[in-house]
Amino acid sequence: MMKLWSLLGRSKRDRMEYHSFASVESKTIPGVRFTILRMSFGRRMELMRRIRELARRIEFLSASQDPKEQMDAALAAGEVDKVYLLWGLQEVSGLELDGLPATPELLAESGPESLFREALSAVKAECGLSDEERKN
Repeated sequence: MMKLWSLLGRSKRDRMEYHSFASVESKTIPGVRFTILRMSFGRRMELMRRIRELARRIEFLSASQDPKEQMDAALAAGEVDKVYLLWGLQEVSGLELDGLPATPELLAESGPESLFREALSAVKAECGLSDEERKN
């Protein structure tokens, strides 16, 4: 009982500080930083709601041998990647795209694909996805 009381009585300076985001330096373009939102229970639920139907569609289309359906599956997988990026990338700093400060939306639409992929990888790593899951 004494331990519980001492935990409840800790001063503010003894408390752990948690940040709901992480800052990541780009390895692709020096000077570019990503602000990635960390996973929480509520954010995980939101992400699952956003990708649920797309994931079902990918699974269904991937089972087909028809090249058109395989292409549709690849397109849906790209849409999932965009959803992940827009969901988890809060900010891009140190980069301008066509004279405008980079945003997650601009990065997805007109930024260098290598930087998009790097930011996406950072978001998926923050989600706790394995290397194999990140590839999908």
